[in-house]
Amino acid sequence: MQVDINSGPAFAFGEITLPPGGSVRVEAGAMAMTHGDISMATSTQGGFMKGLKRTLGGESFFVNDFSSATGGVVGVAPALPGDMAEVTLDGSHALMVQSGSWIASDPSIDVDSKWGGGKTFFSGEGLILLRCTGQGELLVSAYGAIRSMTLAAGEVLTLDTGHVVAFDDTVTYSVRKAGSWKSTILGAEGLVTDFTGPGRVWLQTRSSSDLMAWIQSKLPPSRS
Repeated sequence: MQVDINSGPAFAFGEITLPPGGSVRVEAGAMAMTHGDISMATSTQGGFMKGLKRTLGGESFFVNDFSSATGGVVGVAPALPGDMAEVTLDGSHALMVQSGSWIASDPSIDVDSKWGGGKTFFSGEGLILLRCTGQGELLVSAYGAIRSMTLAAGEVLTLDTGHVVAFDDTVTYSVRKAGSWKSTILGAEGLVTDFTGPGRVWLQTRSSSDLMAWIQSKLPPSRS
């Protein structure tokens, strides 16, 4: 698929151009526009259990496959304001994507879910990571701007857990407190994730969990 990302980094909009006979798989609800000869088919992409596992990863039970006999364009947009990035997979390794960040990919890419265990549980970012494998292109979204970094073998990058978008599965990760318990509580930093190369890591400049906490702080207290 040919992808043009515009209107970023604040309000990124992805235009996916399909050649004659081409197709693209899109997260349910992410389609914002179609132009030309475009048809859509909805499925669970692999059956009931595959769809159920995706819902645990923060994605929709169904996905939409857009195809074109003579060529056309599919426009996609994330739910939150922010940027998008195109990622290429060559089949040599998987890409781990944080819940809700997968937007679209070539049908040749398999989007599955992986149990994150206690490491992601204690990060407060959910129990499931999406595991994307195969050869082709993906679109991932971020809240805020998105930045990619390539880590050398043994090189460590530390991120606040709410700023993680995606990373190669060649990168290992572990979650820990940002400092002592005192600094964690009083400094409001909580937990961080250490990523150790080699491989690529994508991060977002804003945290949706921080946004939700800020909104909740402005709401009037509930009355029993």
